[in-house]
Amino acid sequence: MHTVVLGTSGTTPQDVIDVARHGARVELSPEAVSALAAARAVVDALAAKPEPVYGVSTGFGALATRHISQELRAQLQRNIVRSHAAGMGPRVEREVVRALMFLRLKTVCSGHTGVRPEVAQTMADVLNAGITPVVHEYGSLGCSGDLAPLSHCALALMGEGDAEGPDGTVKPAGELLAAAGIEPVQLREKEGLALLNGTDGMLGMLIMALADLDTLYKSADITAALSLEALLGTEKVLEPELHAIRPHPGQGASAANMLAVLEGSGLTNHFQEEEAPRVQDAYSVRCAPQVAGAGRDTMAHARLVAERELAAAVDNPVVLRDGQVRSNGNFHGAPVAYVLDFLAIVAADLGSIAERRTDRLLDKNRSHGLPPFLADDAGVDSGLMIAQYTQAALVSEMKRLAVPASADSIPSSAMQEDHVSMGWSAARKLRTAIDNLNRIIAVELYAATRGIELRRGLTPAPASRAVIAALRAAGVEGPGPDRFLAPDLAAADAFVREGGLVAAVEPVTGPLA
Repeated sequence: MHTVVLGTSGTTPQDVIDVARHGARVELSPEAVSALAAARAVVDALAAKPEPVYGVSTGFGALATRHISQELRAQLQRNIVRSHAAGMGPRVEREVVRALMFLRLKTVCSGHTGVRPEVAQTMADVLNAGITPVVHEYGSLGCSGDLAPLSHCALALMGEGDAEGPDGTVKPAGELLAAAGIEPVQLREKEGLALLNGTDGMLGMLIMALADLDTLYKSADITAALSLEALLGTEKVLEPELHAIRPHPGQGASAANMLAVLEGSGLTNHFQEEEAPRVQDAYSVRCAPQVAGAGRDTMAHARLVAERELAAAVDNPVVLRDGQVRSNGNFHGAPVAYVLDFLAIVAADLGSIAERRTDRLLDKNRSHGLPPFLADDAGVDSGLMIAQYTQAALVSEMKRLAVPASADSIPSSAMQEDHVSMGWSAARKLRTAIDNLNRIIAVELYAATRGIELRRGLTPAPASRAVIAALRAAGVEGPGPDRFLAPDLAAADAFVREGGLVAAVEPVTGPLA
């Protein structure tokens, strides 16, 4: 794993993934250290003056009208961290906390926050030591930054609160810092505020969601193709010239992926050989590229927002290059919150269309010759009947999770912070939605591969055969009498989640878009 070197101009999505999920080390560049020192000199000069400066010599939020004397300022910075570390509920996942810490350090290294170089170095040291502060589910309104989550991280830098060690054991943060040889920080003017005031949690979750959805959208293109094959549908609707006349990039990419998976299939284009020939396939089959493609284009917009945010320095007040310290509203999470909600909407719709294809595979009146519920001996066996119930329950929850969090706002801080983004909430529900989407695609995969295997006498596409072989090697059984179904579904879920579906197909098709 490479070392991520932070400069003053932001970072990349891959760096976030590497640090959050894979434990990449973090270093500060000489450029960043110089920028930190220059900005700190500005804050120190302002701190020496009698005029009040927000975050340096005043209280916070609705208490910003009070001027804080020199002897109380270190206490002021400690107090903001302690008082704002007010999270409640379950612990947030380790990867989310690491992303949160890394992205805050990214902004600190921009040289716009006024934090001393030694504080930034301690942040890097904590990440590199594998120490992960305990952060709770509730406490961020997505405005003035992810306040409570970031406060719990800052608290650990001070040697207070709880954290998880590299071995996964939760201990007092002070003990973990001492064991790693890290000296707790003593915060000075502006530093407590600067460590709390960013969109880092919601941004980190957005970046990881985009990485997960990239794999899931490719997986969904594959399962849609497998379902089309199992239903003896036609791949002619996937031909490039049809998608060129409606030039949405995502639609064209999804159609091309499906066409690549179906190349060489002996199951497609039998739809006019039946007793009641179909003129065309049902929407859930025929319109798969349009739905998945629209989701891909939404992801492209979300990726653009994430990249812009990665290049941003989100804090209030900020130290400008000309030496001014200025208040601003850049901590408002609206840009990130909106795309988090957009992604929950498209994920729900992708899950919905996948479930409709599964239901079609199981219904003998619409499956074009497959046995009821893909059962071995229908009536004695129930087949995949209840697997579709589980999938439907997941889809129903995804529809609830698609209700936008960012459409809500609740005033706080005595009406000083009277409009908030709820971006943290949008990010948390998107993570749940992505987990559900993975399971939904796994159920479609399970049904579609069984349907293909039940088309005896017809030869599936080479890519389909590769999927079936890999799935069976992963412990997911094929057609046969009823058995305990949950282990098969769990194994299919893990197969999709770990990228096994895409990995099985791409050696045959080449890289999918």
